Amino acid sequence: MAARLFSSLLSRSSSSSSSARALLSRARKPLLGREIKNYSTAAAIEEPINPGVTVNHTQLLINGQFVDSASGKTFPTFDPRTGEVIAHVAEGEAEDINRAVAAARKAFDEGPWPRMSAYERAKIILRFADLLEKHNDELAALETWDNGKPYEQAAKIELPMIVRLLRYYAGWADKIHGLTVPADGQYHIQTLHEPIGVAGQIIPWNFPLLMYAWKVGPALACGNTIVLKTAEQTPLSALYATKLLHEAGVPPGVVNVVSGFGPTAGAALAGHMDVDKLAFTGSTGTGKIVLELAARSNLKPVTLELGGKSPFIVCEDADVDKAVELAHFALFFNQGQCCCAGSRTYVHESVYDEFVEKAKARATIRSVGDPFKSGIEQGPQIDSEQFEKILGYIRSGVESGATLETGGERFGTKGHYIQPTVFSNVKDDMLIAKEEIFGPVQSILKFKDLKEVIQRANNTSYGLAAGVFTQNIDTANTLTRALKVGTVWVNCFDIFDAAIPFGGYKMSGQGREKGMYSLSNYLQVKAVVTPLKNPAWL
Repeated sequence: MAARLFSSLLSRSSSSSSSARALLSRARKPLLGREIKNYSTAAAIEEPINPGVTVNHTQLLINGQFVDSASGKTFPTFDPRTGEVIAHVAEGEAEDINRAVAAARKAFDEGPWPRMSAYERAKIILRFADLLEKHNDELAALETWDNGKPYEQAAKIELPMIVRLLRYYAGWADKIHGLTVPADGQYHIQTLHEPIGVAGQIIPWNFPLLMYAWKVGPALACGNTIVLKTAEQTPLSALYATKLLHEAGVPPGVVNVVSGFGPTAGAALAGHMDVDKLAFTGSTGTGKIVLELAARSNLKPVTLELGGKSPFIVCEDADVDKAVELAHFALFFNQGQCCCAGSRTYVHESVYDEFVEKAKARATIRSVGDPFKSGIEQGPQIDSEQFEKILGYIRSGVESGATLETGGERFGTKGHYIQPTVFSNVKDDMLIAKEEIFGPVQSILKFKDLKEVIQRANNTSYGLAAGVFTQNIDTANTLTRALKVGTVWVNCFDIFDAAIPFGGYKMSGQGREKGMYSLSNYLQVKAVVTPLKNPAWL
């Protein structure tokens, strides 16, 4: 039933957005009559570089064993550089989710994981971090091959962040405790912080291993068991990582990984009656479906980290060169496939023209190509659907009157590469300024004063993050308190320390991930009240 509900809701969600269909039709049309200025694709995409890693794990991982799906079905996972098949992966469905949940439930109710000391759990998580560090290069290669992100980004930035985060949560494991609470009367009152039970987790395709760690780390530290569904576009790295987790000593059934599709495996997990908590990262539209499925089943609590349309505000006192570089990073990082991307670049009118020219120049020299090649800043988009969607948004920007400064087309002739694209003279009511593009498209808007930019920045259904670039502490303080978002980066962007909570306001989600705040997602608080007889003190 959950699968049918998910499919029905997904169909309603898609049909309710006429802009999505229009974007796809726009994407297939050339930008007639528009000159793509100061941009060259002379550096054509060369023959793909061999990733240098073998795919060994394509089955589901349930109860500590790699197994085929109950149906025996598989699905292909593709190389975004070429569109060619990397491997065929087991396609989990409702029956497989049932098997995984049963394994997780038994491991929680009867197994050693929640019953071992927190110190012992911490040691296993630390060994896991050590193994990830040891296998850094293989994991990074799998991530790049399956996702298209630059290998240097995966190997030198993301994997070390994952290792650091897991060590952070290992440190928390034996520091989770309740309180002794005073009362009006002769009672001893204590609170217990108990693991919540079986946690269902659904991760996205843009940062597969990073999101895996954000969810698995705190859940394990609190003593829970897990059923995790990978994104169908990027199933490979989580399977490899969970194999290493078992090598580190996690008992069978504690972490189960099911690859599959949203309307089947995802819906079954979200609506499962024996899952105690759900965590989801993905689009706002799908987040609504997940929340409804959770509510219609057993009203399980849900953590949602969803979409964004983050403002990046460049004030009149900004060092323009530094602001251009930071705004470029804020938008184009990870091919623009980042929920908190600074996708609305608001620039004060006094420096607007200078900023636009320099932003355009920076985009034209961004290195696009095979993500396994050293020095490449931008690889391909994840798949053909996302590729077409982005080109549709670009077409929409041109048709609505924004100025296409550079880019706007595919890069090369093979794979899902898109030219770094910059629009100026963007207005707030244009689709490229309102909707989440999730691609390498920078929209630059002009503002006059703080009051105006605060109102415009907040005039969105999203509230995930914001960037502020100023040399004035009073301006920074005004903006950080006025912007209705979960994170404000001042003169920096995309700082994701393990201890910093992350999550959104409004339709960007609910709850927080990372830091100490994420622990509460995976704990129940129980009050225990005992009468005292002739107490010496109260």
